[in-house]
Amino acid sequence: MSYLDYSLGTMPTGWRKIFAVNWPLVFLLAAAACLGFLVLTSVGGGRMDIWAEPQMKRFAVGMVLMLAVGFVPIYVWRNVSIVAYLIAVLLLVAVDVVGKIGMGAQRWIEFGPIRLQPSELMKVAQVMMLAAYYDWLSPHRVSRPVWVLIPVLLILVPVGLVVKQPDLGTAIMLLLAGGALMLVAGVSLWYFGTVLALAVALVWGVLESRGTGWQILQDYQYRRIDVFLDPGADPLGAGYNIMQAQIALGSGGWQGKGYMQGTQARLNFLPEKQTDFIFTTLAEEFGFVGAGALLTLYALIVLFAFQSAMTNKDRYGALLTYGVGTTFFLFFAVNMGMVTGLMPVVGVPLPLVSYGGTAMMILLLAFGLVQSAHIHRPR
Repeated sequence: MSYLDYSLGTMPTGWRKIFAVNWPLVFLLAAAACLGFLVLTSVGGGRMDIWAEPQMKRFAVGMVLMLAVGFVPIYVWRNVSIVAYLIAVLLLVAVDVVGKIGMGAQRWIEFGPIRLQPSELMKVAQVMMLAAYYDWLSPHRVSRPVWVLIPVLLILVPVGLVVKQPDLGTAIMLLLAGGALMLVAGVSLWYFGTVLALAVALVWGVLESRGTGWQILQDYQYRRIDVFLDPGADPLGAGYNIMQAQIALGSGGWQGKGYMQGTQARLNFLPEKQTDFIFTTLAEEFGFVGAGALLTLYALIVLFAFQSAMTNKDRYGALLTYGVGTTFFLFFAVNMGMVTGLMPVVGVPLPLVSYGGTAMMILLLAFGLVQSAHIHRPR
């Protein structure tokens, strides 16, 4: 036993938990958020009170909550996993009944002054539920069909409710994060190969059915596919957002135009410049160097999360950490793929950088679960 291990083992519980916090992960999260504060100040025309200041307050509260969640023993979160999942499902159902409509979608529920987006809560609740399920399930049953069907249903129920809102971006993330957790849990690759083959066959069928008597999609949906493949086909309509984003990305060059000197953002050519397309503002003003710095921070956050998972001998804690790390990866991968034209525009925010209350708070609470797994891992 090393001197540090001995010292930690003889400290009072409170001090031991503080020293056991994954502090590098905390600092990386704070660094990414600070970069977001700079960009939000820029898109606010140099004023912090419009976007940056409210985001700072949310982040400060979120960091406190993250540490508070981290100090709670991991077995508590294991025991409440199914409750969290059921509450998230009920909130998604409630969205369809009493949800508030914004920007053409019905995604929010209001509790007095608090506006909650249940689909964000489901991203964490689904990970908790699947981690608890595979922690309970015997390893030799993981790939048996009946035991594979249960997590598939646990994933498809919220995916179906989210698609109905409609929120395709979140639905895709729930599907991919759930599948990734099943893979890490040890589900046979044959299942994933079968799903991939069916997906390829479905895409082929959708494209081949166009203009036939058995056409699968509506005409306007095929036009969206056309615009995704060639934004220039409708530069002032459906292709406008991605074309302006690509102009901003390309004009930033190596070092960028300078802080608060981005013309695409300041002249309001960029759509949703404080939320979904904030990465283009960052790239225009700070260039490849700034974009690469943010991507490096994101990669290190995922690396530290996965490293914590790999060294955790508690199955629930390890799977939970893998799930949160994968969800975080999907957040920035989908957003960056969207604004660069590699993926369709589906409305996924850039984690810790995009303006938004629910997404940031839920993300920090998720990393609080990661801290709980890290602090209370078997030693």
